[in-house]
Formats: sequence, structure tokens, C-alpha cells
Amino acid sequence: MPLSEQEQRLLDEMERHLMRNDADVVSAPRGGRTLSYRNIVYGTILVLLGLGGLIVGVSQQLIVVGVIGFVVMLGGVLLAVTPGRGPGKVSVEPDRPAKPQNSSSFMDRMNDRWDKRQGER
Repeated sequence: MPLSEQEQRLLDEMERHLMRNDADVVSAPRGGRTLSYRNIVYGTILVLLGLGGLIVGVSQQLIVVGVIGFVVMLGGVLLAVTPGRGPGKVSVEPDRPAKPQNSSSFMDRMNDRWDKRQGER
């Protein structure tokens, strides 16, 4: 069943609003710090080495080796989730100017439209 003209306009407006909000989320500044791929790779390698050390320590009943393996794994995870410190990070700015906000929110207007439409029936 095709959409009515009013429904199509409402859907188009909702899509535009969603795209605008998604662009805002993507371009939101994160303090200039993002995850570094280098840290993720090094952290993953450390986790794998630590896991190997933990398995060797448990299988050979060497508690010290197992504990060291666990500590290496923990350090690898911390390294992987640590943000990078490079000035080469570029923040993405939205390419359209911000619209002045109305006194009511988008959802309030949609709810008002829905209530009006339900009242017509």
C-alpha cells in the first residue's frame, strides 16, 4: 500500500532529522583522542603472549609464569583500549550550517502531528 503525501513528507522529515543527528554523533569531538590502531595491534599481541604464558604456567604448574602471563594479558588489554596521543587526528565538521532550534523538539512536533491525525479519524 503506497504512502499518502502527508506520510511521505513525514517520513522524509524523519529521515533528514536522523541523518542530521547521525552526522552530529559521528563528528562529535572526543577530546581529540581516538583509539590508535597501533595500540590495538600491540595490545592484541601482548594478550596472545600473556595467554600463552598463562597456559604454559598452568600446564607446567609454575604459578609465577601463570601470574606473569596474566599480568601481560591485562597490560595488553589496557594498551589496546588506551587512546592515541597524536596531533595528526582530524576532527570532522558537518558540511551544513546548524539550523536554529525551535522551541519544541522534533519528537514533540511528531507527537502533535500524530495526535492531530488521530483526531481526524
